[in-house]
Amino acid sequence: MTLRPTSLLKRGILVRLVPPAVRVLAAGGVAAALLVGGGTAIAAPAASATSTAYVASAPRGSYAQLHPLSALSAQRLATADLVAAAKYGTGSPIDDPAREQQVLDAVARQAAEVGADPAATVRIFRDQIEANKVVQRALHRKWDADPASAPTERPDLTKVRAEINRINGELVRAIAAATPARTSPYCSAVLTATTAHVRHEQRLDALHTVALLRASRSLCG
Repeated sequence: MTLRPTSLLKRGILVRLVPPAVRVLAAGGVAAALLVGGGTAIAAPAASATSTAYVASAPRGSYAQLHPLSALSAQRLATADLVAAAKYGTGSPIDDPAREQQVLDAVARQAAEVGADPAATVRIFRDQIEANKVVQRALHRKWDADPASAPTERPDLTKVRAEINRINGELVRAIAAATPARTSPYCSAVLTATTAHVRHEQRLDALHTVALLRASRSLCG
């Protein structure tokens, strides 16, 4: 099931979130033009003739293995809005080394249990954590600049973290299942396609698209 920030609202974690930012996607293509902050354009990976051919010739099952990694990364990023809202105005720092280490230790243990490479899993989750903070920092800057857009209610951070832990477990299992595709020469090209698909199906705004690219940096082994 696709989990978006709006889905988390129904779980009673947060009542109101900032409206999505402007989105621009090349129709029918993989390349995305992203407008972030003061109109700065950032390009998502574009589908070259070579990468398109790689996707077409990739072993059967590569897309099916990699798509859950992109989808779960996007779901995890949805929680960044909630963490940002929970911390905003409290003085709690976005960087939380103790909590981050707990997450990394937990996913390393889970990886060993399900047959994934713990070191590779930790690298992937470091990127997931950094991507989450990209969203948090951007939202805090937005709310500082426009207080009227800030959330009116504070989410329960304990509930949000329980949801993050659930997604983490699913992502660890998906990493283990995707090992053949992650370590294949086709991985980057196929991951570009799954990222574009997830961006479209979850209707990610510019900020979350940029963060998804950051989260995906280590997915190919």
